[in-house]
Amino acid sequence: MRYIVTGCGRTGSGLARALDTAGHHVAVLDSDESAFERLGPTFRGTTLHDVGFDRAALERAGIGTVDGLAAVTGNDEVNAVVARLASRIFHVPKVVARLHDPLKAAIYRRLGVQVVAPVDWSIQRTVEMLTFAQAGVLISLGSGQVDLVVAEAPHLLDGRTVGEVTAPGEVLPVAISRAGRTFIPTDGTILHVGDLLHLAVVGASHGRLESLLGSR
Repeated sequence: MRYIVTGCGRTGSGLARALDTAGHHVAVLDSDESAFERLGPTFRGTTLHDVGFDRAALERAGIGTVDGLAAVTGNDEVNAVVARLASRIFHVPKVVARLHDPLKAAIYRRLGVQVVAPVDWSIQRTVEMLTFAQAGVLISLGSGQVDLVVAEAPHLLDGRTVGEVTAPGEVLPVAISRAGRTFIPTDGTILHVGDLLHLAVVGASHGRLESLLGSR
């Protein structure tokens, strides 16, 4: 998989190294060339000395073919612009932006951009948000009659309730992971973009799950 990280501070460099260690190809952009020293000698990705909000720079980084982008500079405005460019202009499948301002974070979440704020930030969480497929089977129970599935709540489910992704006897949400914690929801629990939903799904009902998630 291919990813772009804009910003090579402590967070950006850590994220780039984590993705690189996991075997992904990573391109890192930063306006401060000395920042790339944080990547260390074992980093196998590419570095570009440029600003991340420049379209030409993003194109040189290969944004047209990447699987995800993380905007993690120290500037909220830059991260917001880069995230919007990546998601709206280049249609990057996975976009994550770090925003310090809670109001801006809420706005961009509603626009479909996955946002991490300093209070819930972790490099591993961002790796999961970038690389996680929409739905994947964690374990099959019995002889495959029931699967435990983890799926990311898409933009279409933002503000909807857990009851709306429940199909009695077929699909049952059993836990939600959000902002570094996991809890058991009720039917009235409100969903947010980027929530990781842990669901019990009857083996023959995966099509029903895709329908509930809005992917078909």
